[in-house]
Amino acid sequence: MNILHIILAIFLPPIAAFLKVGLSGHFFINIILSLFGLFPGSIHAIWLLVKK
Repeated sequence: MNILHIILAIFLPPIAAFLKVGLSGHFFINIILSLFGLFPGSIHAIWLLVKK
């Protein structure tokens, strides 16, 4: 994980989630969260990055 991934997770959460987990359930959850607003999608993407 580097600073570029974190910046991507803040501004484009689905792309950051895709780069981390691919086309899995977490990617689609992140898309749904991002539709509700940028903040929930960003939190989920950052969580994905620091989880492993």
